[in-house]
Amino acid sequence: MTALGQICRMSDFTSRLTATAAETEALLARLLGSATLPGETVRPQRLLEAMRSGALGGGKRLRPFLVVETAALFGATRDGALLAGGALELLHCYSLVHDDLPAMDNDDLRRGRPTVHKAFDQATAILAGDALLTLAFDVMAREEVHADAKVRIALVRGLARAAGVGGMAGGQMLDLAAEGRFAAKRALTENEITTLQAMKTGALIRFACDAGALLGEGDAQARASIARYGAAIGQAFQIADDLLDVEGDSATLGKAAGKDAAAGKGTLVGILGIAGARAKLDKLIAEADAALAPFAAKADTLRDAARFIAQRQS
Repeated sequence: MTALGQICRMSDFTSRLTATAAETEALLARLLGSATLPGETVRPQRLLEAMRSGALGGGKRLRPFLVVETAALFGATRDGALLAGGALELLHCYSLVHDDLPAMDNDDLRRGRPTVHKAFDQATAILAGDALLTLAFDVMAREEVHADAKVRIALVRGLARAAGVGGMAGGQMLDLAAEGRFAAKRALTENEITTLQAMKTGALIRFACDAGALLGEGDAQARASIARYGAAIGQAFQIADDLLDVEGDSATLGKAAGKDAAAGKGTLVGILGIAGARAKLDKLIAEADAALAPFAAKADTLRDAARFIAQRQS
């Protein structure tokens, strides 16, 4: 591909990412409206404001984008994919609200704004995270996501496992243990760091890709290819994030930079060095590209997503 062709293709990718982010933002704003749903009594204003603070007004919405684009690859409807992606984003936002708390990562800034516990208080932030989490499963279970209840059950189960004890929450526990919160601190091996990151960060990204394949009712072979792609970009995302923590600045990132190094967290950048981490990142993007080979040019947007993850600046 010529340099001009590459520029045009990335411009198209950026437009698609921006459009999906805008659609997701509008969807989340509707889901976090003040009107009650059947079975609800009232939505307390302060809690709703905290939930909106944690979920609205920023972010690339990469996880919903992956759901939408993978679903499109399998011929699923955009509306259902957007709703599934919105459910995933609600859960992701809950995790950020809780991760920012003083008992966890103790961050004051998120997306360039005060974190929820700073803008409100810790008790409200805990409840806002709880409510975002439970709303995520409410949304994922809705008939508008997919007409087939079996597909919706598979999506709910997949989201639960990606977020739970063997996924994101378990990865966060391993991360806290690695910091020496519960016992004497020790250096992690490369394999241990890879496992931790595959759970804490990679699990939701892998699920985003699998969700699109579930929505499109892809066969086992196609889903296996997408799973390999999701695993590769999930690990790539975390390495890119760790590189930004070392090389980025707070103004660009919208959050504190250098915190991982200051906390002595185990990262692949710490073990492999910057050059080694970048080489590992390149290898993962190549693996992601190879996993999409069965889909040929139909998967070009997902290929561009992998490159975007590797090259992002915030």
